[in-house]
Amino acid sequence: MFFVRSAEQNPCPCCNGLLKVIGSRHRRFINGIGNKNVLVIRRLRCRHCHRIHHELPDILVPYKRHSSESIESVISGNDDLTVAADESTIGRWRNWFVELSDYILGCLISIVIRYGRESVEGISNLPKSTLQRIWHYVGNSPGWLARIVRPIVNLNFWIQTRSAFLS
Repeated sequence: MFFVRSAEQNPCPCCNGLLKVIGSRHRRFINGIGNKNVLVIRRLRCRHCHRIHHELPDILVPYKRHSSESIESVISGNDDLTVAADESTIGRWRNWFVELSDYILGCLISIVIRYGRESVEGISNLPKSTLQRIWHYVGNSPGWLARIVRPIVNLNFWIQTRSAFLS
């Protein structure tokens, strides 16, 4: 069991209010070699809008049970790494990313415009896949999925793609 505590003081993603620690909860995930790990993450409540948020480390993707490293290697098509997941899970990850890739790209462009940040690489006129256009903003070095998830979640742009009522 690992405790997650950030040294940063992030504002509320909804209203930019101050967050106060109100407790913790267990968050389970499966790492790249198939081991199940438990993290203790903090629960935070906004003092202004009173919404509750959870402090997730970069190794997790919201609403996913596997580590971001595993999901990233599958999406990137990295054949060198082996992932401890069955084919149906790997297929769901690929479909999830294909369905959200245009939305993610739009969020990244919005963030670039909002904060006036530069992209990682120069723009080329060659046709690119959506993944390559996303890499234009975050780079394609290991950890690119975490570099996507963090700003989108912290600006409250992350959307839930699953429902508890699906069977």
